[in-house]
Amino acid sequence: MLRSTRATYLVSAVLALGASALSACSDGTSPNQLVVGPTVSVGSGTARTYVESSAGGELREIGVVLSELAITGLPATGTVFLLPLPTAAVAAPYRHVTLNWNPGGHPPPGIFTVPHFDVHFYTVTEAERSTISSTDPQFGVKAAKTPSAEFIPAGYDRDPGAVPNMGTHWTDRSSPEFNGQPFTRTFIYGSWDGTFTFFEPMFTTAFFAGKPAVATVSLKLPSRYAQPGSYPTSYKVGFDASTKEYVIALTGLVPRQ
Repeated sequence: MLRSTRATYLVSAVLALGASALSACSDGTSPNQLVVGPTVSVGSGTARTYVESSAGGELREIGVVLSELAITGLPATGTVFLLPLPTAAVAAPYRHVTLNWNPGGHPPPGIFTVPHFDVHFYTVTEAERSTISSTDPQFGVKAAKTPSAEFIPAGYDRDPGAVPNMGTHWTDRSSPEFNGQPFTRTFIYGSWDGTFTFFEPMFTTAFFAGKPAVATVSLKLPSRYAQPGSYPTSYKVGFDASTKEYVIALTGLVPRQ
């Protein structure tokens, strides 16, 4: 979450080399199709999105890769980097992805007020997200509108208020950072006007500076989803020593109607 009403969107026109490639399935039995998005300059390095599907076209994973130097040389002010999805990949319900750099963190104080990144996987378009504005007379009403209980992830509570250009954030108060432990990584859901609209892994630069091995974490889930698509049952985050890249991804995707 970038707690700012103004954000700088940085978009590179440079396309990633090798727009598609084959990678082995986790069971090593059949190939997955991996398609990558355009490369975007972030800090002293780069970032890009990727979408991984089975040979039969079933969405398996959607994520972001940061080069080793991307967590250095970052702006002194909060910045939003737009990371285009691969045009060759169908990744319903995901519409666009942003990488939010928060050099001073954001509320609540003492929890998320440390330098960190957020990755937002949005299920709405950029145009739809841009209408989330504090100048909207209905801003407060839309922010307060709660999705039906079956759409709310188990154990998650709505944070007060809303953030322009994002929406209302939902946090798991049983997470370590709310229970006396330092914030390192966590997972947030987001909604707007009564509908969940984004998935948000968060992680500190200090955590990434330690180059932790990539780890997969199970998610708390809702019982239903508002629109058809493939939804995560877990997420992964960490440093891949073999490629010297940081990986942040929604994983264990399961089709929902």
